[in-house]
Amino acid sequence: MDSDTQSARPTPKAFISYSWDSDDHKRWALEFASRLRSDGVETTIDQWALAHGDQLPKFMETAVRDNDYVLIVCTPRYAHRSNNRIGGTGYEGDIMTAEVWSTRNERKFIPVLRSGDWLSASPTWLSGKWGVDLSGDPFSEEQYLDLVNTLHGTRPIAPPVVPRRRHASAPAPPQTVASPDNPPMLEPIRILNIVVDEVTSPRNDGTRGSALYRVPFQLSRRPSSEWAESFVLQWNRPPSWTSMHRPGIASVRGDKVILDGTTIEEVEKTHRKTLLLVLEATNRAVAEYEKAVFEHRRKQESERQEHQRNVSDAADRIKFDPEDNR
Repeated sequence: MDSDTQSARPTPKAFISYSWDSDDHKRWALEFASRLRSDGVETTIDQWALAHGDQLPKFMETAVRDNDYVLIVCTPRYAHRSNNRIGGTGYEGDIMTAEVWSTRNERKFIPVLRSGDWLSASPTWLSGKWGVDLSGDPFSEEQYLDLVNTLHGTRPIAPPVVPRRRHASAPAPPQTVASPDNPPMLEPIRILNIVVDEVTSPRNDGTRGSALYRVPFQLSRRPSSEWAESFVLQWNRPPSWTSMHRPGIASVRGDKVILDGTTIEEVEKTHRKTLLLVLEATNRAVAEYEKAVFEHRRKQESERQEHQRNVSDAADRIKFDPEDNR
């Protein structure tokens, strides 16, 4: 994907297809739709869009046709009704399979596992498709974030291949001295500056979002994958924000944070403050995570050593001299 295509990404639109398994399931589907809208996805669901007297077939056909994505909430009941062409779920299945065959737009239809397993909950026509597992209570934030990034087109992409060149080894990032009681803690990551040479240009062709572009920020060091995931999650739901905030536009690539779908004016007026808040929250969350991992490993090592001592003591007590049995 070229930089101009990435810099003017419109708001994604998604339709949620699900079966009315129970009141709790209907409530979950509604909350799922609400959260997607809070994360920058224009989401359609029957509980908002339909009123008494509306034509159900027309609504289903329009929703499947006019949205960028269809999120198929998979449950054993949904699979049964879809496979056997029962009710609205069966009719939606006919519409979706017809569109797949006519347009070959496979990526438009995303399975979302809610209950059961993929084998029992996925309709036959979805077999083999890569989906999102939101079956837990609460469901996986990592899986949800991956879905949001997919809808916004902000999933990580491979960096360009550049010729190898010889250079001096980079110094190791500064860290405190480790001890048995304290984990080695890296210095908090900071944003150093805007990478001016990598700021892209807007298309300005009159289409929605064409005035937006990509702005990269140089970090003080390359973060861990846990830090990158936490930063994107914090950006999508920051500690504080205004109506100008744009969830879904942040990503971390190498040693840079990217806001893909903004302007330098927005960065100056709004995003700078949010970036600092998100940076602080991410550094704090990752430090707590690393401390928890350290404590867990220290506990495991302590238990292992205690076990070895117990085994050694017992081995010293157990004798195999026949005289000891008299």
